[in-house]
Amino acid sequence: MEVFGYIASVLIGVSLGLIGGGGSILTVPVLFYLFRIDAFLATEYSLFIVGISSMVGSVSYFKKGLVNLKIALIFGIPSIVSIFLTRNYLLPLIPDEVFRIGNFIVTKDVFLLLVFAGLMIIASYKMIQKSTAFETGMLHQEKNAGLLAVGEGSVVGILTGLVGAGGGFMIIPALVNLLKTPMKVAIGTSLVIISCNSLIGFFSSVNHITVEWSFLISVSVIAVAGILIGTQLSKKIDGKKLKPAFGWFILAMGMYIIVKELLL
Repeated sequence: MEVFGYIASVLIGVSLGLIGGGGSILTVPVLFYLFRIDAFLATEYSLFIVGISSMVGSVSYFKKGLVNLKIALIFGIPSIVSIFLTRNYLLPLIPDEVFRIGNFIVTKDVFLLLVFAGLMIIASYKMIQKSTAFETGMLHQEKNAGLLAVGEGSVVGILTGLVGAGGGFMIIPALVNLLKTPMKVAIGTSLVIISCNSLIGFFSSVNHITVEWSFLISVSVIAVAGILIGTQLSKKIDGKKLKPAFGWFILAMGMYIIVKELLL
């Protein structure tokens, strides 16, 4: 299973490099089901892997001038605050046994996995649908676009803190539609926001866990290698054409988690 886990780690990076997102949503299932790491620790490890991968992926965008630091601050600061509060105060409040119905028990691990599965299904919908608003930024100008962006940044922070996913599927549409950011700049800025969110979230709560650094770094290096491969492939393959297919795969994974945890 670990061999499949390392192969999947490459695919996480490839998808990030090829289609600009989606790969981080696979990190927790890979860590939990293939590497047999408990769900809470998997969300913690995911923050580091996603953070390092996104940071490396953002370098080429920086070099091309496709990162808007002002927008990164507007969206990123509320995200970071939300992640810190979620990891340090909200997660510890979730009991080991969330609720019980007869002999059926929903533990903290199962609860986090179900939340994550729901997030995967939402992400898959965003990847499958063909939205002209998403692609071109054609949306009615909002007077309170800045406030809406701050609000969405906070929501992304809470979700990232809970389940360890980067949230690019929410960040990019918000940057394009609310802040009128060109698509390529939105992707580059999103990678910067995701890397800051994830790494700050990881290091803000790392003192509460025991980290197996050799394993974590090895998976991160493999994911980074995948990003470099995906970036090269993106020059030859149109990532937009692969995005819906990857969305269906994410949907199937999300449904599998729900069925496995609730019925099997």
